[in-house]
Amino acid sequence: MTEILGITITEWIGYLASFFVGISFFMRNIITLRYLNSIGCLFFIVYGFLLDSWPVIITNFVIVCVNFYYLFINKKKPAEA
Repeated sequence: MTEILGITITEWIGYLASFFVGISFFMRNIITLRYLNSIGCLFFIVYGFLLDSWPVIITNFVIVCVNFYYLFINKKKPAEA
């Protein structure tokens, strides 16, 4: 498999996924948190397929669905002053 700096592409995808999920927890805005977390989870889904790891795929797919639900389906109206 192709390596960059001695690290396989599969590992790079895992690191990228971890980065996005980790950085998402530093966000104060819940919308930004959910978007970044979803990006990380999508990378983890790809990573899971590359490793043939169904627990990784299923868990992250569920998290993406929850984020999608709160971002697009269950939109809360801003509180009126």
